[in-house]
Amino acid sequence: MSSGAGLDYSVWDHIYVSDDEDAVNPYVDTPSLFRMRHRTRLERMAEFQQRGEDLENNLAECKRLFEEARGRLRELEEGRKEGEEDEDEEREAELKKVQAEARKLKKDEKTFANMLKEHQREEKKLPWNVDSISKEGFSKSIVNVQPENKQETEAEKLEKHKTFAEKHAEEIKHFGMLRRWDDSQKYLSDNPHLVCEETANSLVVACIDFEADEKHAVMEQVAHQAIVMQCILDLSRTLKVDPRGCFRQFFSNIKTADQTCQDAFHHELELLKERVRSCAQIRMESAMGEVEEEEEEEREKRLGPGGLDPVEVYESLPEEIQRSFDEKNIQMLQQAMSKLHPEEGKYHLKRCIDSGLWVPESGEGDEEDDEEEEDEEDENES
Repeated sequence: MSSGAGLDYSVWDHIYVSDDEDAVNPYVDTPSLFRMRHRTRLERMAEFQQRGEDLENNLAECKRLFEEARGRLRELEEGRKEGEEDEDEEREAELKKVQAEARKLKKDEKTFANMLKEHQREEKKLPWNVDSISKEGFSKSIVNVQPENKQETEAEKLEKHKTFAEKHAEEIKHFGMLRRWDDSQKYLSDNPHLVCEETANSLVVACIDFEADEKHAVMEQVAHQAIVMQCILDLSRTLKVDPRGCFRQFFSNIKTADQTCQDAFHHELELLKERVRSCAQIRMESAMGEVEEEEEEEREKRLGPGGLDPVEVYESLPEEIQRSFDEKNIQMLQQAMSKLHPEEGKYHLKRCIDSGLWVPESGEGDEEDDEEEEDEEDENES
């Protein structure tokens, strides 16, 4: 059958579609029989298809081995021209061996090529059936429902950043030390998971750490990479695409950018450096304040019952009294006190008691207070 419009439909005149469900048996369950025939038909189709794939793989492997043999032949022939006479016999033997191998591979290649053509001819002659005449378009329904956009809390963001930074610490550190545009692009191509907000934040934190440690050159290098990552994220927000899909576009643009774009990039870099220096200064001042507070707390813990620091009191004592405290010799202390003027001795003794360097026995402090009161009364009477 053909049409007058010039299109030949004769190829459709003798289409045979096999139907294994035409013949049934009254003594066999019909649905089970249909399922069994369908399964058998699918197995035959799969076996036929697998045979074709095996022939294609064998043909490709023969071609590969044949090319390798040709390469070895070229090497041996070049070596025969340039080699020494002592090695001629071994080289000739190897050359004959490779030539025989190449001839066999070429023969096998032709054999597999003929078998594959025959298989393709058989495939065209196969009758159509319900499995080969059509294919399933889809087997499930998809409802286009807008996913619920859950807002992350600050605690969740902080935990996400911490987990990512710990897991990819070495990779982020390596990226921060890259200097060339091409190296940065290749590294992100190999590690696309690094193209995210967490990497940019980790690089900024690393900059502050380096600046606090007075590693200014390293800080400036990592700051450069932090701006690179931030520019990629800004580009993704502008284009409304995933940042992993546009970082190559950023590198392509920055490498061919005019002076205005280059100046804008360096301006952002200088702003980041200033913020990093400010944050590092605040951190160091805060750390110094914490150290001073700890020292003050330690000093308050050392204060004696009278509110004096025993270290300061000890340093203000005469050397002989200091030595008596070092040796814990009470007799030496008494002798040192007796050599001083009574008022000076009372002054040092009271300071030692108030700082806790000297703990008087029970009643000793009261007697001292009585003596001081008697001295005051005598002074008043006089």
